[in-house]
Amino acid sequence: MEGTVQKEFDVIIIGGGVVGTMVARWLSRYQWDVLLIEKQADVAMGTTAANTAIVHAGYDPVPGSLKAKMNVLGNKMFDQLAGELNFAFDRRGDYVVAVGDDELPALEVLMEQGKKNGVPGMILLPGAEVRRREKNINPNVSGALWASTGGVCDPFQITVAAAENAIMNGVTVMVETEFQDFIFDGKRIVGMKTNRGDFKCKWAINCAGLYSDVVMHKAGIRPDFKIKPRRGEYFVLDRAEITIDNVIFPTPSDKGKGIMVTTTVHGNTIIGPNAVVHEDKEDKSVTTEGMDEIWEGAMKLVPGLKKSHVIATFAGNRAYGNGPSRDPSLNYNHDFIIEIPEEVQGFVNLGGIESPGLVSSPAIALEVVELLKDAKALPPEKREWEPVRMARPRFRDLSNQDRQLLVERDPAYGRVICRCENVTEGEILAEIHAPLPARTYDAIKRRTWCGTGRCQAGFDTPRVVQLLAQELGVSPLEITKKGPGSEFLFRTTKDVEG
Repeated sequence: MEGTVQKEFDVIIIGGGVVGTMVARWLSRYQWDVLLIEKQADVAMGTTAANTAIVHAGYDPVPGSLKAKMNVLGNKMFDQLAGELNFAFDRRGDYVVAVGDDELPALEVLMEQGKKNGVPGMILLPGAEVRRREKNINPNVSGALWASTGGVCDPFQITVAAAENAIMNGVTVMVETEFQDFIFDGKRIVGMKTNRGDFKCKWAINCAGLYSDVVMHKAGIRPDFKIKPRRGEYFVLDRAEITIDNVIFPTPSDKGKGIMVTTTVHGNTIIGPNAVVHEDKEDKSVTTEGMDEIWEGAMKLVPGLKKSHVIATFAGNRAYGNGPSRDPSLNYNHDFIIEIPEEVQGFVNLGGIESPGLVSSPAIALEVVELLKDAKALPPEKREWEPVRMARPRFRDLSNQDRQLLVERDPAYGRVICRCENVTEGEILAEIHAPLPARTYDAIKRRTWCGTGRCQAGFDTPRVVQLLAQELGVSPLEITKKGPGSEFLFRTTKDVEG
């Protein structure tokens, strides 16, 4: 063993996306000292930060695959989870829409697949009923599969809430802490090296998302497993201009679920994603070709869309892996990997967690717990474990009476910082001093929705930078958008030479 060991933990989780924080939340129930490390400046900055925020019903994954099992189990957990962790979740159902008679057979296939996966509440609807339910739908719609258990959520809220609940229950979360390598004693992992020193551990859990292949190769397992990033691009539309009431998928293709048009828990409409497999895990660029492809796909579902309604574009990478299914008879090579491998001791390995990873995340966490139970590794449960994480006030969601009471208690809630989204100073201050503090502009944005409206932060940025500097006790020159290297300011206006 080498290096300076800072502290010993029972478990170290690598990765602060929705899967890593869910695993941390569930393991906080046990008498273990748990550390979660995240290389970025905040949680939810990888794949979790750039997806469609859909709670999939579960009719899409290959029957018998881990994806199918985790999707359906995770979906069933979301009502209780949203109640305990207090994040936005709307189980409004989703539609797979056929346009023209030639697409109708695909709905039957999905229906049968969903039945095999155990998805409840699916109905085949005629085109007239789909037009009645969604006023903006293509009038040439021939039918749809409606799954009542589908829904929408806020991936940022879920991840932050799970992390905060874990912290409440004793988990340590360290951001800007990058995994570098494992420390071995024979075939057992006994620690890991990071950019902030070495840490001992009894168990390491790989929740590294796009980099899960790198981590497992450092552990000496699955040398043939590779993550290829699959980029998805998106448009965000102004909710003041258009309102889509539903979650609308096209009939799927060999590239995936297809380009969809969907509402969000915040009221905006999102269009996307496409699916471009490439090599650079950090390339989240938006391309002209990609955006044209998305717009064409969206217009097939909702012909009345207008580009003048677009207020933002973004892209994210999904962890497209080549992991074979546990059941070799499926001949399916893009399944989730959830395992304790035989080749190395003290290691829980997760990989290839792409869609439906968001909805699957709580079920994946429970699967990790079961694996550790089977390995006879889990300690006793804590006598006092708190599953509830209370949400902080959101001014825009309150009645006028409740707003008045809140402002009387704390006048900072009466000062609006973001006009488009009606976010107040009190909300921003609360996030800076939360159990998992917001220390960058994007961290504030993810937690409060500040800067996501029509002006795209045109009015609020200077004030948010000022508040962050004030509360963190640093110079405004040190405040960043998303971590080191993304500073907003480089000098004061009066600091001009000559």
